[in-house]
Amino acid sequence: MIEIIPNWHPIFVHFTVALLTTAVGFFLLARIVGNRPIRKQWLNVAHWNLWVGAGFALITSVAGFLAFNSVAHSTFLSHTAMETHRNWALATLAVLLVFTLMAWWNQHTKQAIQIPFLAVALLLLGLLFSTAWHGGELVYRYGIGVISSIPEESRENDRHTDTKGTGKHHHSSEVESVEIHKQADDKATPAKEHPTDGHSH
Repeated sequence: MIEIIPNWHPIFVHFTVALLTTAVGFFLLARIVGNRPIRKQWLNVAHWNLWVGAGFALITSVAGFLAFNSVAHSTFLSHTAMETHRNWALATLAVLLVFTLMAWWNQHTKQAIQIPFLAVALLLLGLLFSTAWHGGELVYRYGIGVISSIPEESRENDRHTDTKGTGKHHHSSEVESVEIHKQADDKATPAKEHPTDGHSH
């Protein structure tokens, strides 16, 4: 396996999301255009994207289960997040199976696209996006499956200090230098005279 990739699940999942989203989109377009000549072409595009996307979904699910059992997620929060992502994926896979069978039946019997079919399509799309979002949470929020080649000591030395949410970052040595110069300026500032009695305070 390629060294920078702990598992193949992140690769296959992109094909699944792209193909199934395209399929649902063209089914909706085919419904909108009615009986125009282009409808047949868009239905062909939708069906082909659905068939290939369903195949990639199966591969993605297998790779996902392999990742679930191989990627380290020892903490409670990370394990719970992985279980949540897995449950959404299983629900998406179940609806995808129903949607695929409905699409095959419509194509086999040459039936028009009905509202229940589109409702299942939109449900599939919502589940797909939710599953993908939870998968992104695993990587970008919990750092699951991420391999860092930078030693911990280097990351500590390169860590920046955020200044009051302004988006500007300074190295810790720069912050210390600013504080030293500020203290020196305060000591060098002469005492101000009182405006009324002329005495210095």
